Amino acid sequence: MKVGIPKGLLYYKYFPFIEKFLIELGAEVITSADTNKNILNGGVKYCVDEACLPIKIFHGHILDIKDRCDLLIIPRIMRVRAREFICPKFCGLPEMIMYSIPNLPKVMTEPIYATNEKELYCWCKKLARMITKDNSKVSVAFNKALETQRNFKFGIKDEGLKKNVALVGHPYNLYDTFINMNIVKKLNKLGVGVITEEYMAEEQIKAEVKTLFKRPFWTFAANSYGFTTSIAKNNEIDGAIYISSFACGIDSVVLELIKEKIGDFPLLVLKVDEHTGEGGLDTRLEAFIDMIERKNNNEDNISTFRQHISCS
Repeated sequence: MKVGIPKGLLYYKYFPFIEKFLIELGAEVITSADTNKNILNGGVKYCVDEACLPIKIFHGHILDIKDRCDLLIIPRIMRVRAREFICPKFCGLPEMIMYSIPNLPKVMTEPIYATNEKELYCWCKKLARMITKDNSKVSVAFNKALETQRNFKFGIKDEGLKKNVALVGHPYNLYDTFINMNIVKKLNKLGVGVITEEYMAEEQIKAEVKTLFKRPFWTFAANSYGFTTSIAKNNEIDGAIYISSFACGIDSVVLELIKEKIGDFPLLVLKVDEHTGEGGLDTRLEAFIDMIERKNNNEDNISTFRQHISCS
């Protein structure tokens, strides 16, 4: 059986698991192309106008793959941590696709609750029943897929550059180079290194989240808030760049919380949608890096002045 996996949304974070699981079941894995202009245009045509850019792009990935597979996986990811939820658009994603795009193959739409291995295994068993009648394969495939995911090195941490910034946002905004217009490469060319939340201890992020007056309802919001406020509090790097999709309700809240907490710590917010131009993004990046350099030079001058006064 040919099983289709669209290269959109959380594919960038969890593809080692799902691909390994399907291969161990004996399925042929079919993936869509990397995000490109044609995929974006197709997604914009079929998706509702109010949706954010990553959801529109996901529609394009479905169009790219739907005629090449027997079974299509549309991830209805509900939870990856207890007492939290993923973006609400994930909850209704299968319905958005099925009522917008015609002539789909058989579709896997079961909700995914991945707060522990037992719940994730239940979803995998339902998927396996659509692929094979050999139940003995499921447990072995599941364990091998877990091992593959655990061994997969995810995230970005550049070394050896004088200036470094945190790259913050939903995973699909950070790791889809079409959505973010290859921002990591652009920053590296400007002599700036990048670090993402995967390289910060989970305890550090949780400690900052606990300072909020109310526990965040959304996993992405909690991660972004804890990561950004922690690096600002500890003055570990030079600044932070938050990539946000236009019309993202979660980001509109968490960004205000972050700004209130970090004070004058350098923060650049980049809002992206299907109309965002690369020239404008380049200009804003260059201006932000110039601001960081002026800030650092000013602090160095103040520090030198204070040392001189102290010695005198």
